[in-house]
Amino acid sequence: MTTTVELIHPGYIRDEGQRVGSSISLILDAPAIVVADPGLVASQALIVDPLASRGISPGDVTHVFLSHHHPDHTMNAGLFANATVVDFWARYQADWWLDHGGDGWQMTDHTQLWLTPGHTEEDATLVIHADDGVYALTHLWWRQDRTPEKDPYAPDQSILDAQRARVLAIADIVIPGHGEPFRVTR
Repeated sequence: MTTTVELIHPGYIRDEGQRVGSSISLILDAPAIVVADPGLVASQALIVDPLASRGISPGDVTHVFLSHHHPDHTMNAGLFANATVVDFWARYQADWWLDHGGDGWQMTDHTQLWLTPGHTEEDATLVIHADDGVYALTHLWWRQDRTPEKDPYAPDQSILDAQRARVLAIADIVIPGHGEPFRVTR
């Protein structure tokens, strides 16, 4: 069985923060098809077209993962009407509000939810044990260059720093909230 992670929309922060796009990823962990952080984009085609080119329709997506509840990461979750939406707190399907196992909950065979407060108190990270390494999809960092070092929105920088260390201890590749992936070297 193959488990893959692909960044289908590299996020960005432009024009002094007036234009913001989230990093949107596709995780294939058969039979699960996961889209992570389907937030703000200049056009929904920037989400739907990359999926279509891989033979995936919005109705095929089984899970939507939200790293946190800022609109730039959640705006387009409704594109995936059949998906179970997963956040730090629970999982949601249609009008069902269902618990999950919290920190360490196994969302799919090779994906695990970590509760990683930092950017907000309600942050979560998706850890994927893919064929080519361990990925962490997170907003503990905004950009590929790991900036800002001090998150201006973090309720407690020391908690954010501890969560960053936790993720760096396991991840080979980190996909930050608004940018290209970066590789972790130990």
